[in-house]
Amino acid sequence: MNLLFLGTGAGVPGKVRNVSSMALQLHEERGSVWLFDCGEATQHQILHTPLKTRRIEKIFISHMHGDHIYGLPGLLGSRSFQGSEEKLSLYGPKGLKEFVTVSLAASETYLRYPLEIFEVKEGVIFEDEGFQVEAILLEHGLPNYGYRVIEKDLPGALLAEKLKEEGIKPGPHYKQLKLGQTVQLEDGRTVNGKDYISDPIKGRIVAITGDTRRCPQIETLAMNADVLVHEATFGLKDIALGYEYYHSAAAEAAETASKAEVKKLILTHLSSRYQAEDISLLLAEAKAIFSNTEIAEDFMTVDVPRMHP
Repeated sequence: MNLLFLGTGAGVPGKVRNVSSMALQLHEERGSVWLFDCGEATQHQILHTPLKTRRIEKIFISHMHGDHIYGLPGLLGSRSFQGSEEKLSLYGPKGLKEFVTVSLAASETYLRYPLEIFEVKEGVIFEDEGFQVEAILLEHGLPNYGYRVIEKDLPGALLAEKLKEEGIKPGPHYKQLKLGQTVQLEDGRTVNGKDYISDPIKGRIVAITGDTRRCPQIETLAMNADVLVHEATFGLKDIALGYEYYHSAAAEAAETASKAEVKKLILTHLSSRYQAEDISLLLAEAKAIFSNTEIAEDFMTVDVPRMHP
């Protein structure tokens, strides 16, 4: 599991930072990619990465501002032109279905793959045997959903060395024991597999805010996350302006990360008003509150390691 940042700027594209988009790459976990937001030229950004559009299984849109959605129609069309036939699911606020439907109809774009669109409300919006995704309404100028991606715990490993120490040699019964079943051995002993399995492997949590000003709901979104991806449009000197325009300062994101006890904070959606030396100041303001903070750059990849017991 890793995060690939495709656009880390705010509002309009810049020479260094494109507008918002990020890929959660789940190649090992499910052989697919989930995209979060799809600002203008996202598909152009993808061309500079190993990411393949046919691998995109789901796209989550935080809100309907142009710097988060204007790249969507082009990406949907290109995915079809490139021969993909795998189903694609879109999730986002009310208005997403109309935006996509009208854009594709007006441009007479035919998709050769099934497309399903879910206009979400707060709560669990997706769940299967491996993952759960929650949508939480935050505070922006129009409805903005933060997404909390929860990987479910994996079963513990079979303690093979412990079995060998007790004279239980490898064989077909190992598979049964791994499933937690009770097995009778050739020497007459009865062995319960549950006694030879390690603790479950804790699943990972990734929280993504989209655009929002500071609000209590973000702490719920971020609680105990392995990685929190938080917008940081402004610095401390512009914090009042940020609140007025429904955006956050880097230091506010750090305060949330600290209170929510996240493991790592990544700042994105930086205003073009901040140049290189200003970016360093934003990072310093955040790190003074939460030390494990990074500022995202376009094309940066961040691993989300699994925490073993």
